[in-house]
Amino acid sequence: MEHLEPKLAAGVQIPDKGIISTTVSSDDKFKVMLFGFDTGQELSEHTASVPALIQIVSGNADITLGEDHHPGPAGSWAHMPANLPHSILAKEPTVMLLIMAVK
Repeated sequence: MEHLEPKLAAGVQIPDKGIISTTVSSDDKFKVMLFGFDTGQELSEHTASVPALIQIVSGNADITLGEDHHPGPAGSWAHMPANLPHSILAKEPTVMLLIMAVK
């Protein structure tokens, strides 16, 4: 099944003082989610049992991968192997794409 999203950031309305997520696509191989973070909102450190990719679509975030901290301006992306501790902190209103493998 094909899917084209020409304006990805338009697919999420960032809430005031909150985080929102929506599933963009899901099949037997991948789950694709779009997150919207208001300034200062954070996904605290956690792990995932499957490999994943994140891309900062718009905005700016601090990305922590294991013990390494990275700036995450729009256009940044990261590969996260399974079980890698990671967190995201939005420095301004931010849209992030998450692509996870499905077990």
